[in-house]
Amino acid sequence: MPDQSEKLVTLAAVIGAHGIAGEVRLKLFTDDLARYPALNAGERTLTLKSVRPGPNGAVARFAEVTDRNAAEALRGTQLAVPRASLPDLGDDEYYHADLIGEACLSTTGEALGKVVDVMDYGAGDLIEIERPDGRRFLVPVKAGVDDLGPPIRIHEEFVEA
Repeated sequence: MPDQSEKLVTLAAVIGAHGIAGEVRLKLFTDDLARYPALNAGERTLTLKSVRPGPNGAVARFAEVTDRNAAEALRGTQLAVPRASLPDLGDDEYYHADLIGEACLSTTGEALGKVVDVMDYGAGDLIEIERPDGRRFLVPVKAGVDDLGPPIRIHEEFVEA
């Protein structure tokens, strides 16, 4: 895959305020947000002071957010880090963000479209591919999901389905 070290990867999204002291409720896209003390929040950086499990995700406190109004103003904000700050991956591992936008080719080399989403429903990831005509279809990442066809293979420059 192309060098994506400068790409920002979203780890959480603010879904609202929690309490009156400036805490926020988060929808998490990572298992360990606490390992990232500085998060890109659009035009500014937020310093993570604490994070704990909460309703429908987590509750976090940022050094720069001290009251409910400031916390509520963050609703909808995506919190991201540079791709380069994520841990290295082992063989056959990938980050969902690395696949978005990648070309998808058939096993015979035919262009099928591009990856537009990666979904995790617990039994394994599904990759959503958009054809040039705008139609979309799903392909399982791992074997054993027979209803959807054979699993995909991830290469350096493209996804094969």
